[in-house]
Amino acid sequence: MSLPFVDRSSSSLPVQFVAQPKWRAWLREQSAARRGWIESTGVSGTAGDVVVLPGRDGKAAGAVLVVPATSVLWDFGGLATKLPAGTWKFVSDSAPVSMTDAMVAIGLGTWTFDRYKAKKAKQGPRFVWPESADKARAMAMIEAISLARNLITTPSSDMGPAELAAAAQELGKAHKARVKVIVGDELLKQNYPMIHAVGRASTRAPRLIDLVWGKESDPKVTLVGKGVCFDTGGLDLKAAAGMLNMKKDMGGAATVLAVAAMVMAAKLPVRLRVLVPAVENSVSGNAFRPLDVVSTRKGLSVEIGNTDAEGRLILCDALHEGASEKPTMMVDCATLTGAARVALGTDLPALFCNDDELADDLLASGREVTDPMWRMPLFQGYRRLLDSRVADLNNVSAGGFGGAITAALYLQAFVPDDVPWAHFDMMAWNNSSRPGRPEGGEAQAARAIFRTIEDRLGR
Repeated sequence: MSLPFVDRSSSSLPVQFVAQPKWRAWLREQSAARRGWIESTGVSGTAGDVVVLPGRDGKAAGAVLVVPATSVLWDFGGLATKLPAGTWKFVSDSAPVSMTDAMVAIGLGTWTFDRYKAKKAKQGPRFVWPESADKARAMAMIEAISLARNLITTPSSDMGPAELAAAAQELGKAHKARVKVIVGDELLKQNYPMIHAVGRASTRAPRLIDLVWGKESDPKVTLVGKGVCFDTGGLDLKAAAGMLNMKKDMGGAATVLAVAAMVMAAKLPVRLRVLVPAVENSVSGNAFRPLDVVSTRKGLSVEIGNTDAEGRLILCDALHEGASEKPTMMVDCATLTGAARVALGTDLPALFCNDDELADDLLASGREVTDPMWRMPLFQGYRRLLDSRVADLNNVSAGGFGGAITAALYLQAFVPDDVPWAHFDMMAWNNSSRPGRPEGGEAQAARAIFRTIEDRLGR
């Protein structure tokens, strides 16, 4: 990925910010010629408008970005696509958000996925690093989220369990982390029966990716990500429409790898562990079946009420292993249920948490960095809906009500009460392009999770 930043330029063009409430006053202060030009472009001073100002030679002489009265970093993402080619520099560091955040938004706004295109995108505008920006932090964040976007957006033909493991190994190598991968029947030997059961029907063997970084003496932080590289639904086959974008069903895995990248780049004083069960939920003669009973790493037996509720099955083995070390905090990310999307839409991940302090910290971090989420209840009254007559529990409830809650309750059965744990049920995809957030894969909640780890343990 070629990022649009330069350290300095002798011929940069200025970009200034005007708050929307002050637009009319600012416009009145301009020359008659400039006012006429701006009015001819149809720009009305709406937040997000970008005005390119002409010079006497007919070329661009500068630009103005109209920002809301209360701005967030995404308000600057449009500069990446709305300015013409050239080198640009902010005229002041007194932007409504930090210069670091502004550069993150611009960098993420330039993200494109053109791996399969013969004709690559042309070079757009470039930006001089502001003096007050934390260049290393901004670059680490842009690169981490771009990694997740690339992994999620890559077709499953080129992003199976092996390729996902290779991406984790490459990330681990870059930061001198230890990465172990347990593959195929070795999962049974090492007691990960659920991961094996879900992934065994594919010609691409299931695996557990286990990345460890940091000093053993530092506080333990564990991240778990759902890595279903494609989900047919199994024998409870999805309809064509439901299967269409299932390449993104490993979005939780990509998200925790993005968080890990940020943690390691920042060298936070934590002992980080990332667990990613990576499978393809396929159909073949040895696929697991509805009403099969499968054991788990914890020893609980699970009746398979629906093979299309496979994400919670692979996560339960990884969560039990992650919790065995009694980490200071454990977070899992998963594209788990359509019910969460019905409740909260595509932009708002559902947060479930067994620890109020951890939940409050995550919510506060989400507000601070504009990475929103919404807490939903682990309502124990619905636990009975997962009861099974033949096993310790079922992987789905009998009815469709409260599906995101019952999925979270299933996962909670594998996490001890004394391990602070948060579960994100997310979309991991931008359905349409907005400033800083082009259509495609997205690492939702990643910046909020990183900020929470940093605030709790890194300072």
